[in-house]
Amino acid sequence: QVQLVESGGGLVQAGGSLSLSCVASGRNGLTTMGWFLQAPGKEREFVAASRWIDDSPYYGHPGQGRFTIARDLTNNTVYPHMYRLQPEETAGYYCAARAGNTGSQVREYVKWGRGTQVTVSS
Repeated sequence: QVQLVESGGGLVQAGGSLSLSCVASGRNGLTTMGWFLQAPGKEREFVAASRWIDDSPYYGHPGQGRFTIARDLTNNTVYPHMYRLQPEETAGYYCAARAGNTGSQVREYVKWGRGTQVTVSS
């Protein structure tokens, strides 16, 4: 089974930047990698997704215009980069994978990593 492992979370000051990564142990028919964030007491929100087959990322509302996502086919890794982070973006950030085109719903993703915590201080 495909496993996803996130890394790169930590503490950053408001206005700062942070890069995360997610390594997939394989693809096994999973074509799209997505990222979600979940703030304390809130539902998981879609951040961005990218397909392995092309470099056409799709972004959700959180961080729009400030978050980017890149992928490395050689290493089965996706890299979200987050700029000008705000305290309200303190959350667990989760990598996910699905078969099919880019999707923004939690229920569309079949594999999930354990998440990495990002804390933005004011």
